[in-house]
Amino acid sequence: MEDPRFPIGPCPRDTDLTPEKRRDWTQKIAATPQQMRAAAAGLSAEQLDTPYREGGWTVRQLVHHVPDSHLNAYTRFRLALTENEPTIKPYDQEAWAELPDSRTAPIEPSLALLEALHQRWVALLESLQDDHFNRRFRHPELGLVTLGEVLGMYAWHGPHHVAHITELRNRNNW
Repeated sequence: MEDPRFPIGPCPRDTDLTPEKRRDWTQKIAATPQQMRAAAAGLSAEQLDTPYREGGWTVRQLVHHVPDSHLNAYTRFRLALTENEPTIKPYDQEAWAELPDSRTAPIEPSLALLEALHQRWVALLESLQDDHFNRRFRHPELGLVTLGEVLGMYAWHGPHHVAHITELRNRNNW
């Protein structure tokens, strides 16, 4: 692996959403909770508090970050589906990862939250028509973003962080 920050490559910004990609990306989102649970299974407190790379978040922070991020994405989907190009509020993921709960709380509540959240999110995604994925929100840093683009980003995001954990486990023979 050349860059440990991106074990599966950088985040794509794919604007060409085909029905096949939508199904594939929805399946990746559906699979993320189980993959995250499997990646973190059986780790000790010391292992959970190990950074996945020099200067990176700990496994515990990664596990808490994914539902934090995906909850924001789910909310943004709902806003874009119910409002005309709403401006969303970004959040400081680095600051969130440094909050005491992200640094010290047990991971089980975040794994359960991720499972429940993804059940709702996937149900929503599977209920949408193709044209819904052209709906947009305004991101203060990225500009106008379609729901199709966001779907692709989050189909990448979960596996990206799962790979951080699995690569660490492989390197350390855990």
